[in-house]
Amino acid sequence: MEYVLLTKNLTKRYGQLEAISHVNLHIAPGDIYGLIGSNGAGKTTIIRVITGLAHPTEGSYRLFGTDFDDPDIYQARRRVSAIVETPSLHQNLSAYDNLLIQCQQLGVVDCSIIEEILDVVGLGYLRHQPKKVKHFSMGMKQRLGIALTLIGNPDFILLDEPMNGLDPEGIVEIRELILRLNQERNITFLISSHILGELSKIATKYGFIHHGNLIKEISARQLQEECRKSTELTVDNVKRAAQVLETELNITNYRILNEAIVRIYDEIDITLVVTYFARAGILIRKIHNRDESIEEYYLNLMGGLRDA
Repeated sequence: MEYVLLTKNLTKRYGQLEAISHVNLHIAPGDIYGLIGSNGAGKTTIIRVITGLAHPTEGSYRLFGTDFDDPDIYQARRRVSAIVETPSLHQNLSAYDNLLIQCQQLGVVDCSIIEEILDVVGLGYLRHQPKKVKHFSMGMKQRLGIALTLIGNPDFILLDEPMNGLDPEGIVEIRELILRLNQERNITFLISSHILGELSKIATKYGFIHHGNLIKEISARQLQEECRKSTELTVDNVKRAAQVLETELNITNYRILNEAIVRIYDEIDITLVVTYFARAGILIRKIHNRDESIEEYYLNLMGGLRDA
């Protein structure tokens, strides 16, 4: 597979500070990739490196199959657009004039696309209004920022905390806009955020970052599987345990996680399971009931690192 973005041991240091360390991202065409981490975890640094605003100290990355140090990387970057930290808006100009300036900077001759883009982001009613950006709501500014990224017809958009500071209505609007652009225009997204609950409604893949380290990369489907209600049994003979579940208890909705843990997704009578395991000579070392939300999964993942 040719990834839209592939990083290999990507590292960036600022003096003695290692902002990101040996990060390996895999973003495929059509992904909405949620880069999740607390403030200062390294999310913005990754975006700055990928967009060419910072140079990697170690490691490498590829955009659309082009190495970052290849002269053709500039052509690859023409397919990329980004909002880093906050949208770069001219506060004393209208929405239309902001987009007009963006067209001029990118060498876009046909400025008729401005009206189309304003419609796409839900700001079409402003096309002929002189209302200055400084009077916009936060949600309007975020939508205008995304409109700026659409000038040049990118295939890959990187958004740095696009839902930060928005009210619930604004969050829904931005979420629906991203989903629509992904589905209708086949735009791939990398979205950094610490608001996992909102990203979980649109993301197809996640990368969890902590103190500059990518600690886990997981698909949305895998994450939902991790968060399903289940019972985990730690046993001394997992193969024998699986046999007993199937042949004695007629339980097939389970998964063997490793050489010691079996996860059962059916609702079970734990007393009955313990009884049958005891008859088979299987020692149960631990029983753990799982019923996590995605937010709890993330907090437990981070908490485990803090406790390590």
